[in-house]
Amino acid sequence: MITLKNTTKTYELNKNNSITAIEDINLHIEKGELVVLKGKSGSGKSTILSLIAALTKPTSGEVMVNEKRISKLPDNFASDYRQQDIGFIFQKYNLIPTLSVKENILLPLVPTNPDQEEAQSKLDNVLKQFNIAHKQNEMVRNLSGGEQQRVAIARAHVNDPKIILADEPTANLDEALSLDFIAILGTLKEEGKTIVIATHDPLFFELDMVDRIIEIHNGKIV
Repeated sequence: MITLKNTTKTYELNKNNSITAIEDINLHIEKGELVVLKGKSGSGKSTILSLIAALTKPTSGEVMVNEKRISKLPDNFASDYRQQDIGFIFQKYNLIPTLSVKENILLPLVPTNPDQEEAQSKLDNVLKQFNIAHKQNEMVRNLSGGEQQRVAIARAHVNDPKIILADEPTANLDEALSLDFIAILGTLKEEGKTIVIATHDPLFFELDMVDRIIEIHNGKIV
C-alpha cells in the first residue's frame, strides 16, 4: 500500500549548507498494518510521515501509495490526496483555539463542500466514536490535553481516510491518557485503517497490536 523506494530528503539551509533528513530509505507497509517508526528526535521519522502525506517531496527516490506516485503529484492534486486518503494526528494537535470542537472537526470537510445532512452525519459519528459529543460546542482552548487529543483524532478521522499518520501523539499526554489514546488506535486498526506512528514512547514498543517496529537512526533504517 505504502512504498518508499530509495528515498532521500535533503533540506537546503543556505547556499553552502544542507541537512539530509533521510537517506536511501526503502520501506513497504501493507494495507491494514500498524507500524511504529522508532527513533530519537531528529532521526528522520517525522520526515517519513511528511513524505507519505505529500506534505513534502523527496529530493530523490519515489513515494507510492496505492500504486499512485504521490511524490510527483502537483500541489493541488497532493491536497486532494491528503483530503481523501490521509488522517494526520500532530504532536501539538494543531487545533484552532478560537474555534469550537465541532468547528475544528469539520474543517477537513470544507474542500468537499458536503451538504449539511452529510456533514452532520460524519460529525455525529466521530463525536460519538471518540466520546466528545458533550464537548462539541466548547472552545478547544478550554479543553484538557486528553480532550484536545480526542478532537485531533476525530478531525483526522472525519473523512474516513484509509491511512492514519501520528507524529509523537503521546508526547503531551500522561501515561493514563496515552493508554487511552492507544485504545483508540486499536479501534481504528480493527476498522482496517493503515496506521503509521512516529514515536520514541516505549509504551508503543510492547503492544500486541503493533505489526512491526522500524527503527530509524540518523536518517536510515537500522
